[in-house]
Amino acid sequence: MSILIRHARIVDPAGATDEIGDVLIEGDRVAEVGRVSGPAERVIEADGLVAAPGLVDMHVHFREPGDEEAETIASGSAAAVAGGFTTVCVMPNTTPPIDTEAAAEFVVLQGKRAGKADVFPVGAVTKGLAGERLSEMGGLVRGGAVAFSDDGNPIRSAAMLRRALLYSRMFDKVIIDHAVDADLASDGVMNSGVLSAVLGLPGVSAAAEDVAVARDIRLAEVTGGRLHVAHLSTAGAVDLVRDAKSRGISVTSEVTPHHLLLTEELVETFDPNFKMSPPLRTEADREALVEGLLDGTVDAIATDHAPHTSEAKELEFSFAPFGVIGLETALAVVYTRLVADGPMSLLQMVEKMSTNPARILGLESKGALRPGACADIVLFDVETPWTIDPARFFSKSRNTPFAGMEVRGRVRYTIVSGRVVYDSQE
Repeated sequence: MSILIRHARIVDPAGATDEIGDVLIEGDRVAEVGRVSGPAERVIEADGLVAAPGLVDMHVHFREPGDEEAETIASGSAAAVAGGFTTVCVMPNTTPPIDTEAAAEFVVLQGKRAGKADVFPVGAVTKGLAGERLSEMGGLVRGGAVAFSDDGNPIRSAAMLRRALLYSRMFDKVIIDHAVDADLASDGVMNSGVLSAVLGLPGVSAAAEDVAVARDIRLAEVTGGRLHVAHLSTAGAVDLVRDAKSRGISVTSEVTPHHLLLTEELVETFDPNFKMSPPLRTEADREALVEGLLDGTVDAIATDHAPHTSEAKELEFSFAPFGVIGLETALAVVYTRLVADGPMSLLQMVEKMSTNPARILGLESKGALRPGACADIVLFDVETPWTIDPARFFSKSRNTPFAGMEVRGRVRYTIVSGRVVYDSQE
């Protein structure tokens, strides 16, 4: 099918474009961008809407196989396209984990069956996520893996991470590390500081992240491997990444919307929807993350979408699982707080949520709105306010820290490979 998107505000960081125009899609590719007069089988009148390359989330958890009651690849994909994400990369901490070629192929197949977003597996760095033996990296790549990670399980052994960085060079894939020193973090459930002492909750010090990031960067330097630091949360870690980039080390990083916008004070409510790993930090840390995002130290915004059933998440704070969902809220909360009311441009936001993640993962045809690019496009309304209501989510889970927040930036259409897979009017 050919689709003509007419009179949209085209925002494309890959071409440094922010202007009113049209987009013609033919088949699964972008055919023309600018002033398009040719006929099309379907016309989308996009006056007042932003047209951007489809969002790419390089860090989600879909729980399948093993915990399908919290999320499946089908429900997660539906949540993704409702939030404007056309590509998602699922972490390997499932049951069993994604540590074989067959496991990676299963994820790809289930994503195709769902028929929504493109779903790519992130292969495990080590067998069983146990940190003892390297996984079969070549097989995982053949099965469709676009990166490697033991996310959820920090790689304790420096020797193991060194080997992983060396081996991943053969496939030009990035190692995504959950950078925390597990011994320093111990049994902490929130940021370590005065507030954790007042609340009587065990804390996770900023040093637990800073020490691990420093180690990872040094190993990336000596191996020449590609390191991506997941979910930065401390000012110290931002400084370490900034310094590493200035010295030419191959390191990239991401931050989540909740770490960009929320702080540890919210834990005073003892609401488990504010319990995540790494924990919410101080206002100074939050400001450092935003600064890193603006100056290019932080390359990407990733949701770390981590669904849990209500039965699990509604336990008391110390016993509830870590993690919150974010696919259906990320665009809106980031736009509202950092673009509409903050220091970021719309072009920068799309770069961090689409163009840069696609580049880091080597997805060359994604993250751009140019002729020949994959026709992955999100159309969203930045003017009409709406209220985040978890009851309306496509995700099976409801554990969001943004419930009740009034936002702007509502997705109207999501197009994947030339197919309209989400239409808010339907």
